Amino acid sequence: MTTTRDDTVQLKPVKKVSVWRNRDYVLLWCGQAISTIGGSVSDLAFPLLVLAVTSSPAQAGITAALRALPATLFTLSGGVLVDRWNRKRVMLFCEVGRFLSLASIPLALMLNHLTIYQLYITSFVEGTLAILFGLAHTASLGQVVAREQLAAAITQEELMEGTTALCGPSLSGLLFTLGRALPFVADAISYAASIATLLLIRTPFQGARATTRYHLLVEMRAGITWMWQQSFIRYATLFMAVATLVMSRTDLSIIVLAQQRGALPVVIGVIFALGGVGSIVGSLLTPFWEKHLTVGQSMLLVRWTFVLLMPLYVLMPVPLLMGLAEFIRGFVDPIEDVSYFSHRLWLIPEALRGRVIAACRIFPSLVRPLGMLIMGLLLQVLGPVSTLLISTGGSLLVALLMTGNRHIRTARREQG
Repeated sequence: MTTTRDDTVQLKPVKKVSVWRNRDYVLLWCGQAISTIGGSVSDLAFPLLVLAVTSSPAQAGITAALRALPATLFTLSGGVLVDRWNRKRVMLFCEVGRFLSLASIPLALMLNHLTIYQLYITSFVEGTLAILFGLAHTASLGQVVAREQLAAAITQEELMEGTTALCGPSLSGLLFTLGRALPFVADAISYAASIATLLLIRTPFQGARATTRYHLLVEMRAGITWMWQQSFIRYATLFMAVATLVMSRTDLSIIVLAQQRGALPVVIGVIFALGGVGSIVGSLLTPFWEKHLTVGQSMLLVRWTFVLLMPLYVLMPVPLLMGLAEFIRGFVDPIEDVSYFSHRLWLIPEALRGRVIAACRIFPSLVRPLGMLIMGLLLQVLGPVSTLLISTGGSLLVALLMTGNRHIRTARREQG
């Protein structure tokens, strides 16, 4: 089962226009911005609700694990399905399913019949549909925008991520304080908004499909094989997996360190909110970096910045000043993400896009639970300072590996 490089020409013809003049992209972005913020609201509300219902941190941990489990179970098969099926219908199906699952929580609360088992099921369903939707959305982006708009479109995704980090948790806390059901009502409404915008989009989310279908495992292997044969994507994926392993639960280390230094919850919230502000500012400045840095230079700049930042959390004497490090981390993160993700999307043939993206995501997904376990144990045994310093050593290893790899170091955007 082979796919030629010519398949990438499935993208729209080149037109030098702003991504904001692309009607269908604006609809897609607006719907997903609302949906993403709604999802972040329920993300925080889930453990709060579990604790309120059961008073058990262990139950909250199980609920979180059930939400994360689909990333390991279904990423590769999901990539095959979004390449086989109509991606717009897949996204609509996922949003309808998420709407119904989230709406069931306030309904159960109203009827006084909410159980931990319903929360388990809802968390697993939400995690599964989120994986499938995310793959379809990313694979569709190259069809909705023109080739030269890819970097701008990824920039807006980063801007959305920063806005979500800034607004989602605070909005969730406020709504949960006003009523336990309100965060889930808000999330369900956000999915309804996403459904409405998807229905208005006219652009097909995929090109022509071959009539012959192979066994699921064969098609999964095709995505992994293509990814593995591309030196730049292969090494970038492996290095990202190592980074995921050594930097898991950094946020928890920061929280514990801030608490040890006397920070109140509101101060901790401000620390992470500053990361969201940094991400927004960094996303707005990505056109500047696009003009002056190659793909490889962007990735190396960010990785070495991370190495320098990790000890900064430890050295800051006042907890609120840790927000400065968080701001810088948020600021530089889009530099790598926009450059790398847009370049990767440009390289992947349209017909294989879902499977290759799934193959790229599965490696970090597989090591993330192990990284969380290791870093959690280190935090328990050694404390936050030592754990952050160990993460610094891991970040240094990743930066050295990427700097020494010529495929990463010399990567640059292809023209046309």
